Amino acid sequence: MPTFPDKATKFIDWYLEVLDAAELTDKRYPVKGMNVWTPYGFQARRQLDAVMIREIERTGSLPVEFPALIPQTEFQKEKEHIKGFDAQVYWVTKGGATELDVPLVLRPTSETAMYPVFALWVRSHKDLPLNVYQIVNTFRYETKTTRPFLRVREIHFFEEHTCQVNEAAAAERVRSNLAAFAEMARSFVLPFVAVRRPEWDKFPGAFYSVALDIPVGGARTLQIGTTHHYRENFSVPYGIQFEAADGSTQHVHQTTFGLSERLVGAVVSVHGDAKGVVFPSSLAPYQVVVVPIVSGAGADGVTAYAEELVGRLRARGLRVHLDASDERPGAKYYRWETHGVPLRLEVGRREAEQKTVTAADRLGQKRPIGPADVDEGIVAALLEYDARLRTKAEESFAASFRVARTLEELQARTHVGIVSWCGAEACGHRIEEAIDGALLGTPEGPLPVDPGPPGECVGCGSRESRWALAGQPL
Repeated sequence: MPTFPDKATKFIDWYLEVLDAAELTDKRYPVKGMNVWTPYGFQARRQLDAVMIREIERTGSLPVEFPALIPQTEFQKEKEHIKGFDAQVYWVTKGGATELDVPLVLRPTSETAMYPVFALWVRSHKDLPLNVYQIVNTFRYETKTTRPFLRVREIHFFEEHTCQVNEAAAAERVRSNLAAFAEMARSFVLPFVAVRRPEWDKFPGAFYSVALDIPVGGARTLQIGTTHHYRENFSVPYGIQFEAADGSTQHVHQTTFGLSERLVGAVVSVHGDAKGVVFPSSLAPYQVVVVPIVSGAGADGVTAYAEELVGRLRARGLRVHLDASDERPGAKYYRWETHGVPLRLEVGRREAEQKTVTAADRLGQKRPIGPADVDEGIVAALLEYDARLRTKAEESFAASFRVARTLEELQARTHVGIVSWCGAEACGHRIEEAIDGALLGTPEGPLPVDPGPPGECVGCGSRESRWALAGQPL
């Protein structure tokens, strides 16, 4: 059985090897950065999508789906937006052997696909708010090193686009997005921090951007989502306007909220360990794997009991897999540990006779569950597993941040830095140069640890400062 690289010192090597071992993706597709979703990975993604859909629809957002091809004439209307994406877009210039009159962009994100149609949908203040989302593939010519889920060229992408009556309503929608993501992150067991990006790092065309960041070891951070307030930056060039209650004509204020398959990579990065992937039960393709231990006398009874158990658990709504393969029990245990299955149930002759199970969870706790409460005991074991996984993740999250009072102290840190910053771009760049990383921005809510009041700006010494986070984005 292979030994994985050390996660703390060789994170990327560890990450790539555990993905392979867990069979979450196949990197051998002949276009770089476009990976195959394997059956196991696809099932994890389906659970991820279900959580996102559940939480965004609770806020009143409705599903749509727009075409993947965008005419150049529409794409170029918002100049700041195209400036941000012009180096990453794929162009379609032919239909068969015929040159297209208007070149088409393969969707990198959907503002320029949706907003010409929004201008037709929104006519009156009675049409607002317009809150819609889609889950589609987007395409970006990523020039950096590609890594499955984390940095790819074909992205499984959730994006909400909204039109609001004014700036205040748009700001409220951003807050609603952050609250919705907090519920999603709770399901994913992903502690995160919401950070307002500095002006030089906001989304092209945005008034402001709030990113959702997690630490992934050392000073490394991973952006797992963003929500943006656009004001009228898109509605003016695309003519999205409405007749207000007072009879005046006004442009809508807009927001977007984006998440992607990177969340799968985030779950692997945060929870995975020396044995492989670790899934919370909400995302696990299989929440429970039943392993019958069949040998000699009583084999038929073991198989029958295992099948009965699987049927009962599925009737309760659990995702259960019966591993009836010919592999030895030890090999099966190893396989499902690398695949991150929350709970493994071992069923041998004694368990079949006594109508019990031996339950082993992915965090290493093993216990018998008696005959009087097998089904309830299994459900309780899953809940207890998730609670311990949450505690472990929250402790690791809090330990990933440290206050740095000077640039020299920040340079020496092996954690994500909490620093005092005056807000000036020049000081922001000094911080970035000091760590060869990024000033992530200012937190939208409480910091992961309580650092007290901010001190002098680490860049210039100004007493007019606020707390900011600095790290090395993956």
